[in-house]
Amino acid sequence: MNTADAKRVLETALICSQQPLQVRDMRTLFNDELGVDTIKQLLLDLQQEWTLRGVELVCVATGWRFQSRPEMREYLDRLHPEKPPRYSRATLETLAIIAYRQPVTRGDMEDIRGVTINSLLLKQLEDRGWIEVIGHREAAGRPALYATTKHFLDDLGLESLDQLPLMETPAQQAGMLDMLGAAQESLPIGASDVVAESEQSESAGPSDELFVLSGNQP
Repeated sequence: MNTADAKRVLETALICSQQPLQVRDMRTLFNDELGVDTIKQLLLDLQQEWTLRGVELVCVATGWRFQSRPEMREYLDRLHPEKPPRYSRATLETLAIIAYRQPVTRGDMEDIRGVTINSLLLKQLEDRGWIEVIGHREAAGRPALYATTKHFLDDLGLESLDQLPLMETPAQQAGMLDMLGAAQESLPIGASDVVAESEQSESAGPSDELFVLSGNQP
């Protein structure tokens, strides 16, 4: 099989797949006759060929996929003007804390935000597939340790946590919250995992102030 045909096979598989494809999966398209390095080079070639189009080929946490470019959102939204319910600011702040300080316990999050965190908030993020319990801290009560998932990175279009933007200033933190808020819009309309969050437990905290984060070390 020549290079042009191989790229056409990869392109077709990626466009038709509903999930990102890993290189090892793509090798099965060719009965393992093409090596990993060859397939990666073909993917880079395809990336270049799609540079000037409204769709781009990207590598995310769980593999390679085609996705629309951010500047196309304005036009695509006209096809589906109804927006899914948005997560609250409290939910997005908690998610950001988990992303940058993981693994963290609920107590850690409450210490950073300065307010009690509603258990429903964490359940929303777990149901969305953005966070998961990866263990328990060896402390009184053995509290659960939360971390983000590869699905979270996929929805943000990232390959690894190292690609998360800085959050050292209020402006950067606000930008990150906007980024997280935009990611949820990939949900189908009416998805059951986005529900209104009760803010009663947040009433004791300074709702208009951003939490303080510096770097992504726990």
